[in-house]
Amino acid sequence: MIKITLPDGSVREYEAGVTAHQVAASISSGLAKAVVSAEVNGEVWDLMRPIQNDSSIKLLKFDDEGGKSTFWHSSAHLMAEAVEFYYPGAKFWVGPAVEHGFYYDIDLGGTKLSAEDLEKLEQKMKELAAQDNKFVRTEKPKAEAVSYFTEKGDEYKLDLLQGLNDGEITFYTQGKFTDLCRGPHIPSTGLIKAIKLTSLAGAYWKGDERNKQLTRIYGITFPKQQQLDDHLKMLEEAKLRDHRQLGKDLEIFAFDDDVGPGLPLWLPKGAALIEKLEELAKKNEKQQGYVRVKSPHIAKESMYIRSGHLPYYADSMFPPMELDGTKYYLKAMNCPHHHKIFAATPKSYRDLPLRLAEYGTCYRYEQSGELFGLMRVRSLQMNDAHIYCTKSQFEEEFMKVNELYVKYFKIFGIEKYVMRFSKHEPSKLGQKYIDNAQLWLETEEMVRNVLIKSGLPFKEVADEAAFYGPKIDIQIWSAIGREFTIATNQVDFAQAERFDLSFTNENNEKERPIIIHRAPLSTHERFIGFLLEHYAGKFPVWLAPEQVAILPISEKFTDFGKKVLAQLKDAGVEATLDERPEKIGRKIRDTELRKVPYMLVIGEKEMNENAVAVRRQGQGDQGVKPVNDFIEQLLSEIAEYR
Repeated sequence: MIKITLPDGSVREYEAGVTAHQVAASISSGLAKAVVSAEVNGEVWDLMRPIQNDSSIKLLKFDDEGGKSTFWHSSAHLMAEAVEFYYPGAKFWVGPAVEHGFYYDIDLGGTKLSAEDLEKLEQKMKELAAQDNKFVRTEKPKAEAVSYFTEKGDEYKLDLLQGLNDGEITFYTQGKFTDLCRGPHIPSTGLIKAIKLTSLAGAYWKGDERNKQLTRIYGITFPKQQQLDDHLKMLEEAKLRDHRQLGKDLEIFAFDDDVGPGLPLWLPKGAALIEKLEELAKKNEKQQGYVRVKSPHIAKESMYIRSGHLPYYADSMFPPMELDGTKYYLKAMNCPHHHKIFAATPKSYRDLPLRLAEYGTCYRYEQSGELFGLMRVRSLQMNDAHIYCTKSQFEEEFMKVNELYVKYFKIFGIEKYVMRFSKHEPSKLGQKYIDNAQLWLETEEMVRNVLIKSGLPFKEVADEAAFYGPKIDIQIWSAIGREFTIATNQVDFAQAERFDLSFTNENNEKERPIIIHRAPLSTHERFIGFLLEHYAGKFPVWLAPEQVAILPISEKFTDFGKKVLAQLKDAGVEATLDERPEKIGRKIRDTELRKVPYMLVIGEKEMNENAVAVRRQGQGDQGVKPVNDFIEQLLSEIAEYR
């Protein structure tokens, strides 16, 4: 008998060779129907794979991350079977699950696919899925695997086999399709009920443009048709909310070839958004006792060697500049500069916690293929701060940082979020991570305890920590359910020693501070990109770069419009006056397209009564109000969020 430990800590005994599916069935028949794969000792397995030893298992449904990945990777194999049916001799490279679905890179021997071909393949996939063929896992000796793909003339799989040894090679077969694959897979194709092949692209073999270009087919599947329908609706809505298009239409930011890729230019309205976000951050940080600092955009190589960023982070930094025999790097992170600011004057325990904040501009060399609007850029302005505290102060400080995140979530209407607690991988100490096993365990336990005490939703993931300590990546979901990694909260137990940072404790002894890195509002680039999509460009009035548009019915009311404009600007409102000789209907339509929260229409009646006819974005006519009353109402609405 072997012992199976479930996520709730309960232990059940089964005969050796039991499968995760049998474990699920022993709990309930409903659970057995719902699960698609299982996490066995931290690794995702097929439900039908025998478990021979004592193990911890987590049963995965489609909604679980590992469940989706298994489902979509299996769907890639189903698609490959459909491709092989219509294009015998097609050769398959890799077919992974991705964030939304899957793709397969295929050598079709020169055949070009069209949208009509995708429909044909999609229909074939549905037929094959309905056959409910089992996914069968078979372990193969390397010699047999090499012989199989040599006979097929498949250079792609032979290339993959070069890096594998006996005991590491498995084949999967469903229906008439067999492929080299490590898995895992769902039990059978019948679980795949809804299918959509979404697009075609070219992809160089191994991502190298010197290699042959393969055909990449993207698709997505679900266990229910309604889930696919909802997903496709979300994609349509996402197109309307694409921050790149909205940023252009609303004149928020621009890119220019002469400036360079990944280097956004903030237009006046974008700069106004930035100022409002900085105002929000500075107000909240001041309330929590932060002090603001400034640091230069470049630094000597020696500082980044000392911090450890160059050995661990060199690929993400711009190449150095050399002057008078000394190398300088563009600042890729603010942390080392802040450590130097901490060290500039002696510190005692009475000075701690010390919270240093800066909206510092950093530069990171993202690969060209990874650049994406404001989400992946090479110039970024970060809502950065570093907290230097004692070990006894850590829990309270880390808790306050998390509370600040939650406060911002409420302000911006972010209802769904999760803290992704990233830990180290013990086998990579001294390579990817600072080599201090005991400190890693202690610090991770401290972070875990704070998260539990805070009552915040979180999940633990291995091998994703920063090189100097564990971190929390904050995952948030927009109004239409799109997921974003928006910010980070990191613990650093290495930099204090590297920079010889210390304070004098109560016993007049030198002690190292703990350092917390945090950035609740992310970078201006990523956060504004998120907000554009979250609000679909319709910013709340307190944040909108243009809050009020004044629309005279004709030119003879322009002077009155200028008076109203002056009153609004004196009150600190972002307002504009439309002096164009256009009809009022055209002015209203144009203002709606600019997504301005308030429109003030003025004509004879309004001028005589010192009033304005108020229209609200998306809500229409709000009636006529005295100018002063409208301003008072507007300022009250803005104040609610500040």
